[in-house]
Amino acid sequence: MAIIINLDVMLAKRKMKSMELAKLIGITEQNLSILKTGKAKAIRLSTLNEICKHLDCQPSDILEYTKDNKEN
Repeated sequence: MAIIINLDVMLAKRKMKSMELAKLIGITEQNLSILKTGKAKAIRLSTLNEICKHLDCQPSDILEYTKDNKEN
């Protein structure tokens, strides 16, 4: 997939643990892990909103698009 999830980077910058963020945004650690590893097929905008609110960042700090050579 051409979407890269940079959630680990933002967590490290904010010195926050996944468990803490999961509690703050109201999802399980397992679901947050699925998102962090890029295995999620979708993300709710309300979840992205909560992540950005608690990490004080923009969606572009979390999600990054790169051209996937397999798309050609």
